[in-house]
Amino acid sequence: MIKVQLEDFDVGAELQALSAGNRNIGGVTSFVGLVRDLSEGSDVKRMTLEHYPGMTEQALQEIEAEARRRWPLEGITIIHRYGPLDPGDRIVLVAVASAHREAAFAACHFLIDWLKTRAPFWKLEDTGQGTRWVEARESDDKAAERWAKK
Repeated sequence: MIKVQLEDFDVGAELQALSAGNRNIGGVTSFVGLVRDLSEGSDVKRMTLEHYPGMTEQALQEIEAEARRRWPLEGITIIHRYGPLDPGDRIVLVAVASAHREAAFAACHFLIDWLKTRAPFWKLEDTGQGTRWVEARESDDKAAERWAKK
């Protein structure tokens, strides 16, 4: 399941929905990304996430499909918010269900790495010094590189 939404999400309810009724699931792994209050040495008062509707969902579907090709998964939930967010607010939930923990852990790690580098979201930080666009980070690119097909 993929959702791109303004409103917050309930992590517990989403994890319950992911595994409800499926007795093949042996483990669920999840990652929740939050807005930090400090970035590059500046206080962050607010972050605004922008995206292109339609294009964003398509990119997330492609990332999800790649995870399903690589690992035996029982379910995936990806929820990514957009709009204005305050420090401490949830940005993203990636949850993966599988019969075995190794597939769930690996797929969750893969999904968040690829979301950071391949999903079309743009972040604008509002700091005490003004606003600035968040640039791509070399560390995120390196993390995603480890998942390149061999």
